[in-house]
Formats: sequence, C-alpha cells, structure tokens
Amino acid sequence: MATPTQKMLSSVDNAHLLKADKAHYMHGYHMFDEHAEQGALNIVAGDGAYIYDTQGNRFLDAVGGMWCTNIGLGREEMALAIADQVRQLAYSNPFSDMSNNVAIQLCEKLASLAPGDLDHVFLTTGGSTAVDTAYRLIQYYQNCRGKPEKKHVIARFNAYHGSTTLTMSIGNKAADRVPEFDYANDKIHHVSNPNPYRAPDGMDEPQFLEFLIKEFEDKILSIGADKVAGFFAEPIMGSGGVIIPPKGYLKRMWEVCQRYDILFVADEVVTSFGRLGKFFASYEVFDVQPDIITTAKGLTSAYLPLGACIFSDRIWKVIAEPGKGRCFTHGFTYSGHPVCCTAALKNIEIIEREHLLEHVDVVGAYLEQRLATLSDLPLVGDVRCQKFMACVEFVADKRTKALFADEINIGEMIHSRAQARGLLVRPIMHLNVMSPPLILSCAQVDEIVETLRVCILEVAGELEQNGLYFGQ
Repeated sequence: MATPTQKMLSSVDNAHLLKADKAHYMHGYHMFDEHAEQGALNIVAGDGAYIYDTQGNRFLDAVGGMWCTNIGLGREEMALAIADQVRQLAYSNPFSDMSNNVAIQLCEKLASLAPGDLDHVFLTTGGSTAVDTAYRLIQYYQNCRGKPEKKHVIARFNAYHGSTTLTMSIGNKAADRVPEFDYANDKIHHVSNPNPYRAPDGMDEPQFLEFLIKEFEDKILSIGADKVAGFFAEPIMGSGGVIIPPKGYLKRMWEVCQRYDILFVADEVVTSFGRLGKFFASYEVFDVQPDIITTAKGLTSAYLPLGACIFSDRIWKVIAEPGKGRCFTHGFTYSGHPVCCTAALKNIEIIEREHLLEHVDVVGAYLEQRLATLSDLPLVGDVRCQKFMACVEFVADKRTKALFADEINIGEMIHSRAQARGLLVRPIMHLNVMSPPLILSCAQVDEIVETLRVCILEVAGELEQNGLYFGQ
C-alpha cells in the first residue's frame, strides 16, 4: 500500500511546478541568474530529521530548515494541537485591551524559562520583528528615562540580526551588504567579529580577547557613553559562520555594558530552545544576564511563525510608570496569534517531556568530537562546533588561512556533492554551516561526517587536478 508521501508524490506535476516557481516565486535571498537557470529544490514532505523532494529523494537535513526544526518534522501531536486551536479560536486581536488564553499562557511560560528578572514578553511574528522590537523598545525606554540623546547601538561586523532594513543594518553581515539595497547607518555602530580563527596576526586567544574588550570600550567612549543605549550580540554568531567567541568574551562585554549603563541584548533567535542544550544560553552557558532576549525559530520548531522579545523588570518599571498615560505604539496583526502560541506551548512541552536538552548535551558532544576529525583534511581550515551549531571553514592555504576566490564558491561545490548523496548542509561562500534538528542520533552524526569527508576529498582532488589547489 502506498504511503501518504508516495501518494502525494504521484500527483505532483514536477515540470509545471518548476516552471511556475521560476515564473512567479521570488525567494528569500533570490539568486536571479542561478534560479532562472536551475530552479530550486522543491520539498514536499518531512519526517523527523529528513525531508523529501518531488522526485522522492530523501535528504538528511543537517541545516534544520533554517536553524529551526528543533523537534523534527511531521509530529502528529503538533498537528492535532494546532488543528484543535483552529477549531476553537483561529484568531484574536492582540492590541491594547484584548487578549487570549494561549498567548497569556505562553508569556507566563517564557517568563518562567528566561533568566533573572526577564518577566515581560512582547510577542512578534519571527526573529527579525523580535530584534526590531528590541531596538524600538530601547529607544522608548531611553525617552521615558529622559535621555533622548542615548540612542546609539553597537553590534559586531558580520553578525546577523534579521532581514528588515533596520535589523539588516544592525547585523552588517558582509555577504548581505549588496549595493542595490540601502541601509540605516545613523546611530548604528560596529566592532570586530570575535572569531579566534581570524584574529589579527600574532595574537593568541587571550590577547585577542583583550583587544576585543578594549576596542568595545574605546568605541563607546568615542561615541560618548551618554549616547550609547544598547549592545546587540548573538551568543554564538549563526549565519556569520558559527563564531564561537573567546572564553569569557560575552561576560566581559556584559561587564563593560554594566559600567556604562548600556542595555545588553542577547539575540537568541538561533541559540535558544535547545540548540546549545538549554532553553536560553545567555546565562546558563555564558554567565550573562541580559536586559533583553530575542527569540524565534526553535520557539515553535518552525511549525508556525512566532517570535518574542523578552525584557527585564528594570525596563518595564520605567516604561510602565503609573500615571504617565503612555502607549507603546508598536505591534503586529499576527503577534500573539492563538494558533502560533499553541504551537509554541506544545513544542516546549515536547522538549521538556522528551528531555531533548539532555539529548543535545550527549549527542552534541558527539557531534563536536566527530566533526573535529575533519580538521586534518585538505581544504579544511577550521571546524567550529558547540552542541548543535556547527561550521566547517574551507581555505585555499591552511598555513596562511587564505580563502579561495569567491567565484569558485567552495562551500557550494561541497554542498552540491553532499546533496547528491542525500545530505543537506548550508553553503555560505567558503563555509558549510549545520544546525540539525535536536532529535539527531549518533548514527546520523556519523552519516553527516562521513558524507562530508567523501565530498571534501572529492572536491580537493578536482581542484588540484584543475590547478586551483596545491594541497597545502
């Protein structure tokens, strides 16, 4: 008897869909020439850590969708919970004097999971809108404090904080800074990427740490401490290449923020909900008590779109001061959406019931160990992995760390060969990035590493044969 997936595949008109996709669907990060020529990989089904295309090919999704399919795909109890909520209440106005039970319950749950006094939650539609909300909240807070000049924020080069105009400007990821877009530069500043592998020549990690802290403090003083309002930081930088900072870096940066009355915004859109083995990584992994946490992705494991900006009593007491008659004129039609909130509550229930945080501790350690074995391969300059966030960086010269020319697109060369073998990793220029579902098994870890090994060796041989690599 045919499975539901097989029945679905039998009814798919591949040629028509490919043509329609090219004609009508503008994707995120749309590569115009490449898409016009090749089209896209059309996914029609998912089960656990695997996804299926229209040809029936199965792929181990080591990307986890977009850092987000934490509990895995195809869970029946998620479908039932979502369907039940649709039947009971499909939508409720989230503005001003209206609420709904599941949004309230979710905010209460998030406040209980977040560290310290982060007891207040503004629900959004995803990670970009959560970070956008954090920025606006900072501006609102400073105005309420009577500090209208304290509006500048600092982030890091090659970070990623979202894809709205504002959040893309805060992130300043090099590959995203295309000349056809404009970016907000007023009151947004950047300091160095805390990547130990790319530290200035001659600096060991402790020296690099001191350089980063001094640079940050110098930047604050050059702007004026009375003008700097916030610092935005991913605990581990995700799309910028899984940058694991020097030991003690985040705590030291937080201490500088405390010294100069600067709000610390932990962008945990990727690192929260289990990717590093904790619901939130800032305090439990990095010993930092942020003023604001932004989250999304693993909040619902991507079953439905939802994000949150979680902030402290310190901020709340200022902006909600009694008798001021203030209104926080910011909101989204679909924030606090009851169906999305139901998905989040069920997702958190599954993470807790199935002890997925503990699972990540065990399997994440194994992933770190196994990926490290790729370090001796040609092309591999650096392997970075902490729990379920991983990256392999490829270089043309292991001694100098020189990169291949952009047009070689080394990350895509290896990814395309992995895809042909049933493995998806995310190519970002000279990187392959991974963020697998938290349900990944040790056997699937072996599959990822062994497939990558074969693909890296194959590409190295091809490049060497064409005179583009000399086996340094």
